[in-house]
Amino acid sequence: MASIYSISQSQLFSKKPQFISTQKASIFPISTSFSPLNRFAFTSMKMVVAATGTTAAAEAEEKSKKRYPGEGKGFVEEMRFVAMKLHTKDQSKEGEKEAQEKPLPKWEPTINGYLKFLVDSKLVYDTLEKIVEKADFPEYAEFRNTGLERAGSLEKDLAWFKEQGHSIPEPSSPGLDYSAYVEELSKKDPQAFICHFYNTYFAHSAGGRMIGKKVAKEVLNGKELEFYKWDGDLSELLQNVRDKLNIVAESWTREEKNHCLEETEKSFKFSGQILRLILS
Repeated sequence: MASIYSISQSQLFSKKPQFISTQKASIFPISTSFSPLNRFAFTSMKMVVAATGTTAAAEAEEKSKKRYPGEGKGFVEEMRFVAMKLHTKDQSKEGEKEAQEKPLPKWEPTINGYLKFLVDSKLVYDTLEKIVEKADFPEYAEFRNTGLERAGSLEKDLAWFKEQGHSIPEPSSPGLDYSAYVEELSKKDPQAFICHFYNTYFAHSAGGRMIGKKVAKEVLNGKELEFYKWDGDLSELLQNVRDKLNIVAESWTREEKNHCLEETEKSFKFSGQILRLILS
């Protein structure tokens, strides 16, 4: 085919319009008159583009199929899994953290230390229960009147101690700091707040009960406090809250779920500071 530069003078000045055929633009800048080398380059480029698209699609599909530990059983199982991994190996068979190099103080609970623990715990439960009652975010309202509430039980226990002649201390830094933290968090970060809500109530129903029995045996002549009693079947109460938590988390993105899980370590830090008051 003649190029534009080889059109004759008569064609150029002819009265009849001359139309020059042009090729449709291609995304591959290769001449339409292929040499063997050009054909090879063109074919190779198409293969690269196709392979790249296939790889990207495969990666996206693989990512969508990725399962987080416990995800198949619901988000609460994911939270439990992360919480258990933060235990030391000597605390739980699922624990991954090494035991502390610096040993904890010898286990010698005192009445005064236990009272500090109960007072600070009550402050935190009061705060959590006021937050869900106020419900700055609609999902908080799902956790009203679950039967797991502890503030009222702790109030009865502290009244009993007072009747026995003990002075009830004011809340200390661990309780004040944790209470202020969850209060602020609840106003702007529902996923992180839910993490603290879950860990506070569920940890008390498990390890917290064991600690309560141990302390009661050593300093209270075995008396069981109201803090460790629930109206109704505890396993059913816990399951009801698990179901609610799973339903709430269904509307979260994967990023929001991960953000909730990342808050677990902070909840352990705060609750651990309050727990250590028993030995103070």
